[in-house]
Amino acid sequence: MKLSRVVLVALVSLGISACTKKEDKKFANYVREALKTNIKGLDPVVSGDLYSSTVMAQIFGTLTQYSYLERPTKVVPYQADGMPQISKDGLTYTFKIKKGVLFHDDACFSNGKGRELEAEDFIYSFKRLADPAWQSDGFWIFEDKIKGFTAWRNEASKAGKADYSKPVPGLEAVDKHTLKISLEKPYPQLLYVLTMSPAMVVPRECVEKYGKDFQNHPVGTGPYKFQSWTRNSQIVLERHPGYMEEYYPTVGEPQDQANGLLADAGKRLPLNDGVIFTEIVEDQPRWLSFRKGEFDYLEIPKDYFDGAVVSDDLTAEYKNAGVSLSKTVGTDITFVSFNMDDPVVGGLGGKGKYLRQALSTAYNTEETIKKFYNGRAVSAQGPIPPGLGGYDPNRVNPFKQHNIEKAKELLKKAGYTEATAPEIHIDLPNGVTYRQFGEYYQQLFNTIGVKAKVQLHTWPEFQDKHKKRKSQVFSMAWGADYPDAENFLQLFYGKNASPGPNNSNFNHPEFNKLFEKAAVMQDGPARNAIYNKMVDIVIDETPWIFGVHRKDYYLTHGWFKNYKRNGIILNYSKYYRVDQEAKDKLKKKL
Repeated sequence: MKLSRVVLVALVSLGISACTKKEDKKFANYVREALKTNIKGLDPVVSGDLYSSTVMAQIFGTLTQYSYLERPTKVVPYQADGMPQISKDGLTYTFKIKKGVLFHDDACFSNGKGRELEAEDFIYSFKRLADPAWQSDGFWIFEDKIKGFTAWRNEASKAGKADYSKPVPGLEAVDKHTLKISLEKPYPQLLYVLTMSPAMVVPRECVEKYGKDFQNHPVGTGPYKFQSWTRNSQIVLERHPGYMEEYYPTVGEPQDQANGLLADAGKRLPLNDGVIFTEIVEDQPRWLSFRKGEFDYLEIPKDYFDGAVVSDDLTAEYKNAGVSLSKTVGTDITFVSFNMDDPVVGGLGGKGKYLRQALSTAYNTEETIKKFYNGRAVSAQGPIPPGLGGYDPNRVNPFKQHNIEKAKELLKKAGYTEATAPEIHIDLPNGVTYRQFGEYYQQLFNTIGVKAKVQLHTWPEFQDKHKKRKSQVFSMAWGADYPDAENFLQLFYGKNASPGPNNSNFNHPEFNKLFEKAAVMQDGPARNAIYNKMVDIVIDETPWIFGVHRKDYYLTHGWFKNYKRNGIILNYSKYYRVDQEAKDKLKKKL
């Protein structure tokens, strides 16, 4: 006997409702975070961008990490058993590896159970980063720094295949749980870069089992185990039951106690059962999802800022719903980059330089801050953000003053008139805000006769294009990987050209010499003086139109605990706690 249509629909609806409630209960203690772009992959040697690294930082472990609550940001041990022993000449770092750290259970292991982490795992992971076959853009963190490592990579390139059995003089497993790293020259940033995604440790068995598909099936030693990934939609990570002993910090800034950030001091990590990352490129659905309580926290999109914040404070509507506002100054910079290899906009000196200077002078930063950042930014006069050694608050970039007449004069120096100015091609990631940016660039540059053609791409396509030097002009941002101005200046170092992080492919001999000189110096006035000379060179050549240093405004729901933003710290999910009782009450107010 057939069920009537009404009864059938009712039963199906009940089934869906029951299923949804069951799913909600299953993920009740999961942190829910929005990603505003699509993820490229989850392999540390392949996907080094911010968004992929954010997800990977929850899955994989590193030797060092940053103290979660303390400011200024400082490096502390992670899966190293204490800070390394450093030789007097600063060339040898000896790390003890924590015992009992386990890889996630996976079929790649002989019994399906994750084995213990060893010093050799780091050596294998670092070699893989250097292996030309993986085409990693992250090798810059070790290139010309670890003894014999660049020679190992060059030999692999010549042979057409890397020999992992061939030792690297600067990488030695002294014993099962002791790793020695020997350097070619002092490298003050070593402890910083060891926190980054290219330095994440992976198991050789799993890479050999999954090959290139490892990026879709990551296995690490971090607090969360990969569960599933629906491409361009959602990534689900679950608590790693065998995660090492790690505890919520007991020290922080003076105000952390009053802000409730030490309520969980000394508790075993992670404080939740998993993390769900949802990829939502467009601002509107991401914002509406937060409003409905589907995300625990969110950066306020520009088009919704005025409805949430008035006079730099959260509106009563949001306060009454238990929402809090977090404000921090980001250590970052936005920019429009020129491909210095391009015959029209590229080249040191001459026509290319004057054209770049003209476009930069036509750029209206103050209007950009109002239009796109709700006033939440400061104009960048150079590549170094505030708060880092080498930043000069009194610096004035002569090509950042928005002067149309001066821009037209520079255009003439480049050999063009408004009638003969070249068309340029600008690549941007996809999304409403980027489309608005593209239209604005077209409007600005057209004021001096330069036509701009804008093309939008998915995030992986966008990255792939400029990594392969196929973009003429593109716009993006760089957030600090570590708290040192060197991290921004290395974006102009010739040897870091694409597919490395120097995506403008800037290669200036004098800049390169100064960079190499400063790279072995400790922080201080002498190094800052060299940094200033390097910034002078970059400003004169203008491989970038410097944009802004952004201020971060984030909203958090009242049930979400232990949120303290620091753009450099990526392995943050383990510290978060979801108060389910509060969530049940507060969601009724949304």
